[in-house]
Amino acid sequence: MMAMKPPKPAPRRIFQERLKITALPLYFEGFLLVKRSEYQEYKYYWTELRGTTLFFYNDKKSTIYVDKLDIIDLTCLMENSTEMNCAKFTIVLPKEEVQLKTENTESGEEWRGFILTVTELSVPQHVSLLPGQVIRLHEVLEREKKRRIETERLPSTSLEKETEPIEDYVDVLNPMPACFYTVSRKEATEMLEKNPSLGNMILRPGSDSRNFSITIRQEIDMPRIKHYKVISVGKNYTIELEKPVTLPNLFSVIDYFVKETGGNLRPFIYSTD
Repeated sequence: MMAMKPPKPAPRRIFQERLKITALPLYFEGFLLVKRSEYQEYKYYWTELRGTTLFFYNDKKSTIYVDKLDIIDLTCLMENSTEMNCAKFTIVLPKEEVQLKTENTESGEEWRGFILTVTELSVPQHVSLLPGQVIRLHEVLEREKKRRIETERLPSTSLEKETEPIEDYVDVLNPMPACFYTVSRKEATEMLEKNPSLGNMILRPGSDSRNFSITIRQEIDMPRIKHYKVISVGKNYTIELEKPVTLPNLFSVIDYFVKETGGNLRPFIYSTD
């Protein structure tokens, strides 16, 4: 039997660790039973709605998500039933239908409200929420609109190879993405080749005290190492591609590579065990 009380949010330390994986803003979180097309049965996940993406964790103390679902192309959100104090609904996407169950009817209404707000860019009128909850939806709506405007200003482009061959160490101030290591180009390559299960993307210092580089290892027909320069421009960072991409912070830089490759690139993170 599922708990009736709404879950407490994850501790701040865990929240900060998750920020190292994605810079998307957190709008709502809680436990969900999830059944995707490839699942044989429902899976119980601590779930975060960040931007228009649902991130699924095995529990609320996990710092690495096990699955995620982009819902920006939501076709509709079908409410299936409300039974035994449990709401059940289906997220209908162009290529997939995902079934969700909530711990209680109240959290079900909240999940529906937040999902519809960020995907339709309007606060739904047909959800049963308290005044304070509706205010939160309006706040999230304004944040999401602003995020969309900023995202649309960024040019989309394919990844191009870095040309500068020589780079050195540099000390930088925290906070930094979890995949940042003060290593050379050669050392980053060796780390990726020796530990492929830990990830395939490293952020490292560039050739001076201001800039950075990203080293990736991709396996298409055969393992390939590539390097990309990340230039500090004022308070922003520009990835040197055929069409340069400028982002507000290094967390967004890492997230850009993850998104542009459909999750094929993963931050290289040493286990703390």
